[in-house]
Amino acid sequence: MSSYDYDLFVIGGGSGGVRAARVAASLGKRVAIAEEYRYGGTCVIRGCVPKKLFVYASQFHEHFEDAEGFGWTVGESRFDWMKLVAAKDAEIARLEGLYKKGLAGANAEILETRAELVDAHTVRLAKTGQTVTAKTIVIATGGRPNPHAALPGHEFCISSNEAFHLEELPKSIVIAGGGYIAVEFANIFHGLGVETTLIYRGAEILSRFDEDLRRGLHEAMVAKGICILCHDTLQKVSKGEDGLILETMNNGPLQAGVVLLALGRDPNTEGLGLEEAGVAVDERGAIIVDEYSRTNIENIYALGDVTNRVQLTPVAIHEAMCFIETEYKNNPTRPDYELIPTAVFSQPEIGTVGLSEEEAGKRYGELEVYRAQFRPLKATLSGRAERMIMKLIVDAASRKVVGAHILGHDAGEMAQLLGVTLKAGCTKDDFDQTMALHPTAAEELVTMYAPSYRIRDGNRV
Repeated sequence: MSSYDYDLFVIGGGSGGVRAARVAASLGKRVAIAEEYRYGGTCVIRGCVPKKLFVYASQFHEHFEDAEGFGWTVGESRFDWMKLVAAKDAEIARLEGLYKKGLAGANAEILETRAELVDAHTVRLAKTGQTVTAKTIVIATGGRPNPHAALPGHEFCISSNEAFHLEELPKSIVIAGGGYIAVEFANIFHGLGVETTLIYRGAEILSRFDEDLRRGLHEAMVAKGICILCHDTLQKVSKGEDGLILETMNNGPLQAGVVLLALGRDPNTEGLGLEEAGVAVDERGAIIVDEYSRTNIENIYALGDVTNRVQLTPVAIHEAMCFIETEYKNNPTRPDYELIPTAVFSQPEIGTVGLSEEEAGKRYGELEVYRAQFRPLKATLSGRAERMIMKLIVDAASRKVVGAHILGHDAGEMAQLLGVTLKAGCTKDDFDQTMALHPTAAEELVTMYAPSYRIRDGNRV
């Protein structure tokens, strides 16, 4: 009989923590999991899921406009922000209930309290002050928005957390940042009728994505009416008579009803008792782990965004399953971070898997780049000027497809299937030998027979 209260104690009720707790409990382990806010974590409660629901809501004004080209007459339309928020809240509550139901069904003990480490095997429950012990501890507390405390007036700004709970829809918004969170919210608020400005210090939005897609999305957003100010930063935010006044480095003063800071996320490790337990962190406060997600303390693991590896929900779940294999099935398993499909739910959407042209050019001596840009079929009757972009990056020596990139409707859906294809190691010849499905946008992926250009030693030839 173990001298510990639990075989496993999980701190954090997000996707990674819940998966680790539920599966371990289903294996007959004595498991407890503690969450101080709501079960489901950032993704379910105030991230991916509510964001995607808001994306759907923001697309309807274009659907109504497009309908006329297909013979429909759409009458007067109105949007009710609070009705959307209430519907979103109801769905999030349903999903949180499913997370708890899964844990309870596996006989995991569900604790709704903050939990902090006392030492390597002891956890203090903040709500009661009680301490419990566990043989193994998993930390999966995720990340939180960087408040950008160095910005004068940051206290007048909101983060993506608060964006889901605004009491009213603002007439105007300025969003600081150029990553996927900033870009997605810029499209959401613009689609809901808010005058939207995106301000970003870099030369182009969405760093680390393929350059063609970055430029293509930028152009599409500007064409829709979103103001994008690159090479600029906020210097100060203050309250004015009619909203907020913003001082910028290069574009003078701006005014906005709301300022949203999307300037990165920090590992959520503050006050967790890591120092007391001897758990090492890096300069950003992220927990340092080995290739099996184990910290420098043998019985303590960390999963997901709190480790600042790849900040994606499916990655945290994958890390949790690798932990289960390693700790409880005598099968040491390392998480695999190669060829992770990724989407940006902008409008138009980005879906990508594998290396960008720029990254591949540094890794391979010679590349073949297959690129298609075209007007999708729906746009021919709707009258929209939008264009889709599709790219395949191919290692010329092996003919292996090492990157696939799409800008356009349903790009995320296509990227998921391309993830299987690239993971299987398919070559360009496999693509060429696949029959096209007509008429679809995706058929372009298997009908680009001749390279658009080549990259040799990092240079286009």
